[in-house]
Amino acid sequence: MKHNRILALDVGTKRTGLAQSDPMNIIASPIGAFGQNEIFDKLHEIARNNTITTFVVGWPIGQNGQLGASTRMVTQFVNRLRKLFPDIPVELMDERFTSIMAKQQLIDSGIKKKKRQQKGLVDATAACILLQEFLDQKTNT
Repeated sequence: MKHNRILALDVGTKRTGLAQSDPMNIIASPIGAFGQNEIFDKLHEIARNNTITTFVVGWPIGQNGQLGASTRMVTQFVNRLRKLFPDIPVELMDERFTSIMAKQQLIDSGIKKKKRQQKGLVDATAACILLQEFLDQKTNT
């Protein structure tokens, strides 16, 4: 039996953090961080075993609301995502502060500094925070 999942992606220049919802779309869990090419293989693997109902992608907006190089990179990623998964809606969410929040969450959870320095852990946690915010907004509307 396939489960309905919402996936969140924190797109970076080297890695993309990935998180998924539970089947009831209440709780977000990090999956990991994947290189630019392997992320799409991972998404296809998840799609084979689950029904992806939505992709939530972090939208990089600067402190003053300006768009920059990161926005162009994410736009290209989203275009590829929409081409590969045309039937799955893509939601863009402001990702300001998610990496900072992810680092703080890892500190608060007692993870040792050496492990916290693994960039992929921060990326996956940032995607998880993004997804949890999306899920919380859905239940409050």
